[in-house]
Amino acid sequence: MIARLVRFFGDPEPARLRIRLSCLLLGVVVLADLVVNREHAAFAWDHWPGWSALYGFISCVVLIFASKWLGRWARLVRREDYYD
Repeated sequence: MIARLVRFFGDPEPARLRIRLSCLLLGVVVLADLVVNREHAAFAWDHWPGWSALYGFISCVVLIFASKWLGRWARLVRREDYYD
């Protein structure tokens, strides 16, 4: 099971399927966000439909780029054979 999952996300062959599934999942999240009760929202942008999905996506992208920056430019990553 885990080997199939790793192969699905690691191989370039099912890339089109991964993109379609990701878009479908994003659409489901945005549609689910439309039915949420916004009566007690604290900020104005909390009333915008799809805001939570957009905020989560942007946060993930920023987190990925920040971790890559820390690994490469701040030199926090060690060589593969560092502990050998």
